[in-house]
Amino acid sequence: MAIENLITDHLDLWTAAVRPKSSAGRGSNSKLELTGIKKLRELILELAVRGKLVSQDPSDEPASVLLERIAAEKARLVKEGKIKKPKTLSEIGEEEKPFELPEGWEWSRLQDLTSYIQRGKGPDYADVGTVKVISQKCIQWSGFDASQARFISDSSVNGYQNERFLQLNDLLWNSTGTGTVGRVNILDNLPDEKIVADSHVTVIRTLEIDCNFLWCYIAAPGVQNRIEPGHEKSLVSGSTKQVELSTSAVSTLVIPIPPLSEQHHIVAKVDELMALCDKLEQRSDSQLAAHQTLVETLLATLTDCADADELAQSWARLSTHFDTLFTTEASIDALKQTILQLAVMGKLVPQDPCDEPASALLERIAAEKARLVKEKKIKKEKPLPAISEDEKPFDIPKEWVWVKLSDVSALKGGFAYKSNDFIKSGQNQVIRMGNVRPDSLRLDENPVFIEPELSQKTTDYEIVDGDILLTMTGTKGKRDYLYSVLVDTQKRAGKKLYLNQRLCAVRGLGIVSDFLNISLKSELLLSAIYEKSTGTANQANIGMEALSNWVLPLPPIREQHRVVAKVDQLMALCDQLKSRLQTSQQTQLALAESLVEGALA
Repeated sequence: MAIENLITDHLDLWTAAVRPKSSAGRGSNSKLELTGIKKLRELILELAVRGKLVSQDPSDEPASVLLERIAAEKARLVKEGKIKKPKTLSEIGEEEKPFELPEGWEWSRLQDLTSYIQRGKGPDYADVGTVKVISQKCIQWSGFDASQARFISDSSVNGYQNERFLQLNDLLWNSTGTGTVGRVNILDNLPDEKIVADSHVTVIRTLEIDCNFLWCYIAAPGVQNRIEPGHEKSLVSGSTKQVELSTSAVSTLVIPIPPLSEQHHIVAKVDELMALCDKLEQRSDSQLAAHQTLVETLLATLTDCADADELAQSWARLSTHFDTLFTTEASIDALKQTILQLAVMGKLVPQDPCDEPASALLERIAAEKARLVKEKKIKKEKPLPAISEDEKPFDIPKEWVWVKLSDVSALKGGFAYKSNDFIKSGQNQVIRMGNVRPDSLRLDENPVFIEPELSQKTTDYEIVDGDILLTMTGTKGKRDYLYSVLVDTQKRAGKKLYLNQRLCAVRGLGIVSDFLNISLKSELLLSAIYEKSTGTANQANIGMEALSNWVLPLPPIREQHRVVAKVDQLMALCDQLKSRLQTSQQTQLALAESLVEGALA
């Protein structure tokens, strides 16, 4: 099958195979990785370097003649003292050849195709200068960005031999660091300043070989998959945290060499097909953006409903289009957030005029708090300022009241356990911020424990069923904190849990804990508390005072139960939608994988 047909006959598959990009933060990332198109790009490169992308021309000069010419050129440069004499490398064994080559192609080691392979030098950085140094961040898959380069001191320039100054069409291969090692790019445009590479970048200077073809081979999965410590033929050494691509591994890398004319044809074809992939990607991005806008617009009609009756009608109309609307994780998460918002606005379930008003509930809670203070079970709090109209983000039903978090709960900050307090196992686990994620308590996330004696001394910080845990520290400008999780027996997994610093335990008093947890997850209510954050340039903190003054809506107690039941029902529906979506995505990815395997067979 011609590659064009492979693309055009399966457009739906390439564009449908997607998955969410990994992200740290609240909920899922709205961005999707276009996995199908990514695999298509990888397939194009793999077909290119295997000789399956363009047809062979029997009139082309065979690669063996090209290699002889390169060898002669290298010998001349060595004789003239322009390059160093390379080490003699071993013959290429059959086990080193990853696939069969077409007629007229040859295998060669990279060293035999180049005049120069060398890691850069550790730079002496300066604010100004005449020479810039290329670092790993200059070399991205999206392209080469010399604007990221910094100057080196003029006094250090004399320490660089002429060969170290980069030339047009040099290949630059990132050679250290997880996440950066393996990225490769071509220096296809020289900046005004002279440039060199730093010690984390390998410079490859070819002889006669089309550097773009060499880029195709290094960028293809056959090589990139070997930039993993666990690969059986790994090109790197070191741990997963600091991998290293040595100059020796680069020099001895086995490369398939087509005739020079075919190299040019392959590169032109790759450029053409990658441009087609760019168009597919742009079209998919536009469609996904339009879909998300449509979803958000329709969901807004739900929150704009006057009451539960109007909402029921709008929901019925919307539910007939669930299969076409909620087709991404971002859209399902938007639906979940809409459900939470409707819940705290009093629009999710009908009000019952027979319900005791929330004002009476609030009086009972106040009396209970006074009793607990008198019995010294909780501390007496300072009087809080009244809630102003500006603090109320939306209208609520007349039987509801606005309250502050400390009006309906007891707040407890964590204990500053010391690192030398921790042991590796036990039944008394200390819960740290990393253990609390949105809706989940991850007890197996770097767990630490304390001795029974210390647990007895810090019983005030024991977490009990019904407590809601809140993270109080995150990244400035991001919503990667104020995660909340309601603790229950199942989540505790039979362990006693203790609260570490930078966490807050919210213990509801007379309020349904599940409803309180719903309120703490509403984006509209969260927005107000995020504005109260303090901290450094990078770190954001929420203090206990800000949490105490967090303004929340309080429904009648019976309505709280009805709201929780409805939210549980609708969230289960959302989970079903997400499960079906994930199954569909897995199927599409499997089909794409199968198509790739078939093309390479």
